Amino acid sequence: MFIPFGLLLPYRRFRDTHLQHHYNPKLTDPYDDPESNFLDPAVWNKMSKPLRALLVMNNTLAGRMLFGPAIALFVFYKSDIKAIAKGGRNIAVAYGLHFIGMVPLIWWLNSYSSIPFWAYFLAAYGALSLLKVRTFLEHRAHDKVSARSVIIEGGGFFAFLFLNNNYHMVHHSCHSCPKVAWYQLPDLFERRRNDFLCLNRQYFYSSYTEIFRKYFFRTKDGVPHPFWPMPGSEQDSNDG
Repeated sequence: MFIPFGLLLPYRRFRDTHLQHHYNPKLTDPYDDPESNFLDPAVWNKMSKPLRALLVMNNTLAGRMLFGPAIALFVFYKSDIKAIAKGGRNIAVAYGLHFIGMVPLIWWLNSYSSIPFWAYFLAAYGALSLLKVRTFLEHRAHDKVSARSVIIEGGGFFAFLFLNNNYHMVHHSCHSCPKVAWYQLPDLFERRRNDFLCLNRQYFYSSYTEIFRKYFFRTKDGVPHPFWPMPGSEQDSNDG
């Protein structure tokens, strides 16, 4: 993974943040889950109306594909720059290796490829847009940890593209079956179908077609985390 063909994310940072995301008790936490799309209601209440409107659009599938990569990258880079400024050496090393790896990539594009850099950049952005299809509703806010991860059956093209991560609840249960390869996930799900659907409280969609039909222009969730203490609430006061 030294040469960053995906261009936009240092591999080491993706690896580290994704492992942090897999700490299941923190799934969807606005602060401790780096892949959460929920916000602390206190943060949401302080935002301007245009920014709120943008984030609401980002909670539709069309908005997530169009704006999602830019929003996610902005938040990701901003957080990492702050961490580096505070002495985050490992993060700085990850970006240093990323930029070094870009040297042979750019050399290859300039010397042996007819693809201009701007077109390659758009392709990399488009790849993240496709990734946002996968991550759009992978997780929901729920008081039961096991009910926070989705099962999407009949993934077809997208299932192959996402290496069967549409069986996301199975993916997040990999600690109990760590040697199961990606192509074995559908069979594992079928063998334990009732168990998985019971654990995730029937958080289930029949296909990506259903998801596009339901949510391409409609939001699935609100932006503020529904279980987070609201500013001024009794729980918020007790926590303070």
